[in-house]
Amino acid sequence: MFEERRARSRTRQTLIAAHAELRERELIKLSSLASAIAESLRERGVARPAASLIAETGIAIFKSAFERWVEDTKEHDLSHHVRGALEELRLVTAATGAASSTRPPTKASRRTQRSSP
Repeated sequence: MFEERRARSRTRQTLIAAHAELRERELIKLSSLASAIAESLRERGVARPAASLIAETGIAIFKSAFERWVEDTKEHDLSHHVRGALEELRLVTAATGAASSTRPPTKASRRTQRSSP
């Protein structure tokens, strides 16, 4: 669907970039889409925080890939850019994961930390 609309998408992105009102509208549409995805995931049994995180991450990957696709002079297909954005996210999170590999504190560990000298 996207491939045959690349020229139109480029024009659309140029217009959106030039007008704050259109950028705001685009963000609202993406936010609504993320909410719908999160709700669908919750209906399938995914816990609320994870569903929201997955949906927002998916939208961020799509947004980044779409922007790269529109600007791509070699005209790779959109899926190429989606895979690239996802791989970039994997690399960044893997690199930072080693430094912060501890789990978030639990209620019990926070109580212990507060009572420790």
